[in-house]
Amino acid sequence: MAGEEESGQDDYTKDGTVDLKGNPVLRSKRGGWTACSFVVVYEVFERMAYYGISSNLIIYLTNKLHQGTVKSANNVTNWVGTVWMTPILGAYVADALLGRYWTFLIASAIYLMGMSLLTVAVSVDGLKPPHCVDKNPANCEKANTVQLAVFFGALYTLAVGTGGTKPNISTIGADQFDEFDPKEKAQKLSFFNWWMFSIFFGTLFANTVLVYIQDNVGWSLGYGLPTAGLAISIIIFLAGTPFYRHKKPTGSPFTKMAKVIVAALRKWRVTVPVDPKQLYELDLQEYTKKGKYRINSTPSIRFLNKACVKTDSTSPWMLCPVTQVEETKQILRMIPILIATFVPSTMIAQIHTLFIKQGTTLNRHVVNNFNIPPASLAGFVTLSMLISVVIYDRVFVKVIRKRTKNPRGISLLQRMGIGMVFHIGIMVVASMTERYRLKVAKDHGLDVTGGQVPLSIFILLPQFILMGTADAFLEVAKIEFFYDQAPESMKSLGTSYSMTTLGAGNFISSFLLSTVSRVTKENGHHGWIQNNLNASHLDYYYAFFAILNCFNFIFFLVVIKFYVYRAEVSDSLRLLGEELGALNHRVTDQETATI
Repeated sequence: MAGEEESGQDDYTKDGTVDLKGNPVLRSKRGGWTACSFVVVYEVFERMAYYGISSNLIIYLTNKLHQGTVKSANNVTNWVGTVWMTPILGAYVADALLGRYWTFLIASAIYLMGMSLLTVAVSVDGLKPPHCVDKNPANCEKANTVQLAVFFGALYTLAVGTGGTKPNISTIGADQFDEFDPKEKAQKLSFFNWWMFSIFFGTLFANTVLVYIQDNVGWSLGYGLPTAGLAISIIIFLAGTPFYRHKKPTGSPFTKMAKVIVAALRKWRVTVPVDPKQLYELDLQEYTKKGKYRINSTPSIRFLNKACVKTDSTSPWMLCPVTQVEETKQILRMIPILIATFVPSTMIAQIHTLFIKQGTTLNRHVVNNFNIPPASLAGFVTLSMLISVVIYDRVFVKVIRKRTKNPRGISLLQRMGIGMVFHIGIMVVASMTERYRLKVAKDHGLDVTGGQVPLSIFILLPQFILMGTADAFLEVAKIEFFYDQAPESMKSLGTSYSMTTLGAGNFISSFLLSTVSRVTKENGHHGWIQNNLNASHLDYYYAFFAILNCFNFIFFLVVIKFYVYRAEVSDSLRLLGEELGALNHRVTDQETATI
C-alpha cells in the first residue's frame, strides 16, 4: 500500500503548479511538450504580428508621415524601447496579483485593441498626410496633431499590451516542465533553443511577405494581416487552456526585496553570527509544501545577511528569512550582467532603423519587375539565427558537452560572451561596407543629389547574417540565463530582465543618434547622419559602435569574473549532467525529436 501511495504522489507535479482552480495537477494530464505546443504556435503568430509592425515602421514614418532620418529612427527606437520596458510592469502584476495566465489574457486584449486602431490609422485617408513624391521629406506636408495622436496612441497602446504578454508567455512555457523531475528538467534544457527557433518563423514571415505587401500592395492590408494573426494567436493560446500548469502568484518581488534592504539598513550595526544556522529561517516544510526551494545562506553581499539576524522585533520589515535574503541577492547579482547587455541591444536596434535606411539607397532590383523591400533584409537575420540555433543545439553542444561535462555544452555566460564578440565584428563589417558604399556614391556624384547608388542591396547581407549568428548565442542565452538564475518566486521578473535590456538598448540608440547627430553638426560641419545618407558618415558611426562594443566586452569579462551562479541551480545542473551521462543523452534526444 505504501508503494502505491508513493507512486500516486509521483503522478503529481512537485513544483507547486496547479490548475486554474488551484488544484494539484497530474503530470500525465497537463504540461510538458503538449502544453508547450500551444504556447509555441501562439508565439509564431504573435511574432508575425509584432514584427509586421516594427520591421517596416521606419519606412512608414519617412514615406507616409514624412519624418526625417534622425526623427523617424528615434521614434522607432523610442517605441521599441517602450515595448521592451513595459514587461517590468507585466511581470509585477503577474507575480504579485493576477498570476501569469490572467495577466497574459488581459494584456492580449489591450494588444489586439492597439493593433486594430493602428490598422485604422494607416487605412483612413484623413488620419495621414497627403501623398508626396519628393525624396526629401522636409519638402512634404507633415502629419498634423490629430494624425500623430491617433497613430502613436495606437502604437503605445500596443506597447502596453506587449508589456503583459512578453514576460509571461515564455515563462508560462517554461513552467510546463517540473524542475523536480529529472526527465522534464532534461527537456527544459532545450526549451529555450527551440522556443527561439519556433518564434522566428513568424518573424521570417513578417520580414519577407508582410513588408513586401506593405511596400507594394498597401499598408492597410500590410497591417491588417498581422492584426488578424494576433487574433488567431490568442485563440490558439486559449485552446490550450485545459493542458496548462499554473504557478500561483507569490506576492510582489519588489516588496520582498524592499523588506530585505530596509531590514538590513535598520540593523546596520548588528553583527552577523559566524554560524549561518543562527540566522532566521522558516521550517523546510513551509517551502516543500509550496513546491519551493529553501536556500542556504551565502557570504556574498554579506551586508544583506543582517536582515535575517534575530532581534526583539519580528516585523517583516525588520526580520526576513534566509531564503528571502538570498533571493534578493540573486536578483541584485544579475544587475551587472543586465547592464553589460545594454550595448549589444543597442546594436540590435540598428536592424530596423539605419540598416534599413541604408537599403533604401541601393539597387533593390532582383528579377523582372521585382524589387526587394529594404526591411526584408531583416529576414536574413532570422534565417541566420534559425540555422545557427540548430547547428548549436544539435552539433556544437553535443561535441563540447563531451569535454566540458556541462549539459549545456558551455555556460550561459560563455555563450553570451561569444555573442558579444560577434557584435564587435558586425560593426566593423558594417563600417567597412558603408565606407565602400559612400565611395561609390561620391564617385557618381550622388553625395549631392542623393540618388540611388549603383550597388546591389545584397552588399549589406554580411552584417544582417552576422547579426543572426550573434543572436543565436547572445539572445537565446540571455533569455535562458535570466529565467534560470531568477529565484523560483520571481521568474517573471527574471524574464523581464532579458526584455528590459532590449528596451534600454533602444533608448540608448535614440540618445546616441541624437547626440552624435547634434555634436557632429557643430562648428559648421555637415554631420554624420543626414536625411541624405550619401552625404552622411554612417561608417564613422558604425566604427564608434565597434569601439563601444570592445569596451563593453571588457566590462562583461570583469563582471562575470565575480558572478556567483544561483547555488541550487548550479548543483542541480551537476546532478543532471550525471543523469544525462548515465543515459547517454537519450532522454534529451528522444524528447526533442518529438517537437
